[in-house]
Amino acid sequence: MTETAPAVAWPATHLGRVPALVEHAALLRRVIEPALPDEVETLPLEAALHRTTATTVTSPVDLPLFRNSQMDGFAVRAADLGGAPVMLPVAGVVAAAAGEPDPLAPGTAVRIMTGAVVPEGADAVVPVERVETSDGRVSFAAAVAPGTFVRDRGSDVRAGDTLLPAGLHLQARHLGALAAAGVTEVTVRRRPRIAVLTTGSELIDVAAVPRPGEVHDANAVALAAAIVAVGAEVVLRARVIDDVAAFDAQLDAALAAADLVIASGGISQGDFEVVREALEPRGAWVGTVAMQPGGPQSVAVLDGVPVVGFPGNPVSTQLSFEVFVAPLLREHAGMPAAVREVRRLADAIESPRGRQQLLRARLVDDDGVAPVSGPGSHLVAGLAAADALIDVPAEVTALPAGTEVEVVRL
Repeated sequence: MTETAPAVAWPATHLGRVPALVEHAALLRRVIEPALPDEVETLPLEAALHRTTATTVTSPVDLPLFRNSQMDGFAVRAADLGGAPVMLPVAGVVAAAAGEPDPLAPGTAVRIMTGAVVPEGADAVVPVERVETSDGRVSFAAAVAPGTFVRDRGSDVRAGDTLLPAGLHLQARHLGALAAAGVTEVTVRRRPRIAVLTTGSELIDVAAVPRPGEVHDANAVALAAAIVAVGAEVVLRARVIDDVAAFDAQLDAALAAADLVIASGGISQGDFEVVREALEPRGAWVGTVAMQPGGPQSVAVLDGVPVVGFPGNPVSTQLSFEVFVAPLLREHAGMPAAVREVRRLADAIESPRGRQQLLRARLVDDDGVAPVSGPGSHLVAGLAAADALIDVPAEVTALPAGTEVEVVRL
């Protein structure tokens, strides 16, 4: 059996009282942030999508690599068009291909393709749709300024300049910039390793046929998906019956493998509360937070690894993860925070006094939001139908339609 080492001094907000959601979030930040990894690893470019840069990446080259044409057209000396309309002989064609074209002689033009090297001597490109050609000559109706439709070397980025900053969550566009600069690998932060323990003798695999009293283990699937979505990885996933010895065995395996352990279920006030029974003797805080859904919560630190416990009802589990853990993992991964905005209620709502309610809702029109289900923590279809949460303060008991409310997008 693993002991709490060192013992955690829980804050006054959690001693002898019911903490607010924001107070519990602050506690979990204090406990979880130090456990998130600061190790790095170097990956080939193709494996770096959705990873987070550990260091600033500087460009090894100028981009563009050489002066090139922005358009299909004709490369010219701008001074030659000063007396436009002008007709010039076409001295050749420059394709977008390897090689250095011949210098452009005064009083001539060359046909040039997009991306091709602009010949020495040329300082402008006139698009093909703005000229007329005939018998090896090209007519220009108007003068052009030097630099027109010419991409100068290094006009995007210079060698040695920052190409990507540290702490950036890599998207396809970022990999494209690295590839354009010839960067073949990138140093990224190690992903947090998270273990998921779902508890309850009633839980069965999603593929199993339930007997009376059995339910599919939705939390295992939802938590694993939510963890991956915010830039972490699941290194262990186990379902545990309501037996303290069985839970201890799985917990020890989780502590050995993970930076953070998340458990669902087993922390209420009834019998067979296996997480409470296993963790309270080891210094865990197990109590109630002033929120709905998700009131029962727990937290411990065992062998330096945070162990966070959520209620077992699926909506409570998912929303607890969203408000308490997901923000920390998003920050570590360099991902943007969940969008918060103010919208108007499409329908009147009621809320229990003394509990901050996270009401499932859908965004409507340009600035509206409408509840989609009741407050029950078992209403998984209602959560699936939602694309936002209405954040109702603990002191509010009712709000009429048209009231401005704070909304968090899911």
